[in-house]
Amino acid sequence: MKDLTDKPLTERELDRLEELLYSFGENAMTVEMVDGFFAALICGPEPVQPHEWLPVALGGTVAPAHEKDAGKTLQLLIRHWNTIADDLEFTLHEDAVYLPVLTIDEEDGTAHANEWAEGFMAGMDMRRESWDALFEDEKEAESALPVLMLYHEDDPDPELRTDPEALEDRETIIQEMIVGVTRIYRYFDPLRKENALRDKPAPMQRKTAKVGRNEPCPCGSGRKYKQCCGANDAALN
Repeated sequence: MKDLTDKPLTERELDRLEELLYSFGENAMTVEMVDGFFAALICGPEPVQPHEWLPVALGGTVAPAHEKDAGKTLQLLIRHWNTIADDLEFTLHEDAVYLPVLTIDEEDGTAHANEWAEGFMAGMDMRRESWDALFEDEKEAESALPVLMLYHEDDPDPELRTDPEALEDRETIIQEMIVGVTRIYRYFDPLRKENALRDKPAPMQRKTAKVGRNEPCPCGSGRKYKQCCGANDAALN
């Protein structure tokens, strides 16, 4: 039987997640932002644990009145995280790309992807230094360019704001963003594996010295180990 946490969210569950996130206030992320946020966290070389990213996704510390909703929200978020992680991992073995969850604008019927880019940048910021290698690699840094263009589209600083003409073909920019995320995931894969091994718990070590069979038994009986507790060990073997 497939674990429930491995099942992708249905459209109805995504809508429910949107409602739950909205209930945490104006600083909480939308589903589109969460999708970009998780994509960056999963792509990046350094692991980020749920207790770190959950307050960011929910816009701050959870008030006691929202604790019940927080539990349900976390369940849905974990399932969505697993879906993104599985989809990105699949791109390592097949000629495929990860497809983000983007909101369609009701007025023009298109996806803008600005919130997705905002979420992705928030994910990068959680381990900013670990992304330096990507941006120092001139060729690979291009994979993040579409995200940066969308993120800075409405930047209050005119010097950082993306040239509107560069975003006229938004559909192409979004397609390049999708390909870029897949490239980033592949780029950091060796380092992610290295860090996973580094963080793997060490094997349990024997904390007491091995007792010789003719030495006094450590239980304090005064008898030789082989005639006391050691006899039990021999019987088990």
